Amino acid sequence: MKQADIKNLSAGDLQNKLAELKAEYTKVKLSHKISPVENPIQIKDLRRTIARLNTELTNKQ
Repeated sequence: MKQADIKNLSAGDLQNKLAELKAEYTKVKLSHKISPVENPIQIKDLRRTIARLNTELTNKQ
């Protein structure tokens, strides 16, 4: 998710998206521990997107 897209979201949308991505991150992380995922960079991208959402949510509050 791009920074411009994140800035356009409301605080409620940010919280919903954050919860969704955190669940996806834990699922991908767990599946990676069991057997390697095809694209391990996906884990890094999810972690960074979660950080961007947290930052934007803090700025909006």
